Amino acid sequence: MTIAVGERIPDVELRIMGEDGPKPVRSTEVLGHGKVVLFGLPGAFTPTCTDFHLPGFVSRAGEFQAKDVELIACVSVNDAWVMDAWASYRRVGGKVLMLADGNGEFTRKLGLEEDLSAKGLGMRSQRYAAVLEDGVVTYLGIEPGPGLSVSGAEAVLAAL
Repeated sequence: MTIAVGERIPDVELRIMGEDGPKPVRSTEVLGHGKVVLFGLPGAFTPTCTDFHLPGFVSRAGEFQAKDVELIACVSVNDAWVMDAWASYRRVGGKVLMLADGNGEFTRKLGLEEDLSAKGLGMRSQRYAAVLEDGVVTYLGIEPGPGLSVSGAEAVLAAL
């Protein structure tokens, strides 16, 4: 069952890249306080994710801050090394927290998994964006098909 507006995000272990390698973090610790924009996507280094989805949030980070967003976070079913390399490649800096959901547990608990085995990608995340207030979903945009009509930076800014 897909998470819905008004529901609390699940408490799951994710990973971020630390100084000494991947570091475990709890989803509710990093995403459960204040106003947070979370976006999920099928995979690091994939064309739409790399060329449009992530860069939109990076380039408009100041606009999100102006709307009292305390954190922008990106989650993907990739490992922390891949997420870190992707962040470096896209020059994310500290503008977006890159969360690795290597086992897809967070994605499954959100009900937002997608089987892309036919494309050789295995289980991945649907493309979506959410606004969280103290860990509770106040906006959820799940893409109905290709594109960024409800999960891109512009759509999320409009929803704020």
